[in-house]
Amino acid sequence: MPNVLIDMAKKKPKQLSNTIALNKRAKHDFHIEEKFEAGLVLTGWEVKSLRAGKAQLTDSHVFLKNGEAWLLNAHIAPLLSASTHVIAEPNRGRKLLLHKKEIGKLNSKVNQTGHTCIALALYWKKNKVKCEIALAKGKKDFDKRATEKERDWNRQKARVVREHVK
Repeated sequence: MPNVLIDMAKKKPKQLSNTIALNKRAKHDFHIEEKFEAGLVLTGWEVKSLRAGKAQLTDSHVFLKNGEAWLLNAHIAPLLSASTHVIAEPNRGRKLLLHKKEIGKLNSKVNQTGHTCIALALYWKKNKVKCEIALAKGKKDFDKRATEKERDWNRQKARVVREHVK
């Protein structure tokens, strides 16, 4: 019996989801055309903050420059227990790791009118932090209203079907 207690004490609590942060406004403000998975270059304190779930992607976007992709305005809040000799910048630009073909594809589409590159989510893949980025086109106000009407209509249909089945 004591062996069971020792084994249970050593286990870490399982995280329910691999998702660290979502950009919920992205689907509201943009038509998502294509998604890419990118690695993220981080420092030690940033990884610790991400493990604690202290990240926001609300106003973040991807900037392409000199054949490199950079994640800008992603806020990773520093932990209070972080090292004192490190100056933590929560909104610094972070390099995204993509293949040259993917960067070339993004660059050619972003140079077209109306296209932009945004960050959708941060998540864990094994022990690495990945960023889901998307090639997107901005929505007009009437597009946003139409999307909202369609969502409401689908909700009402589902409600009617549930009531009819009972």
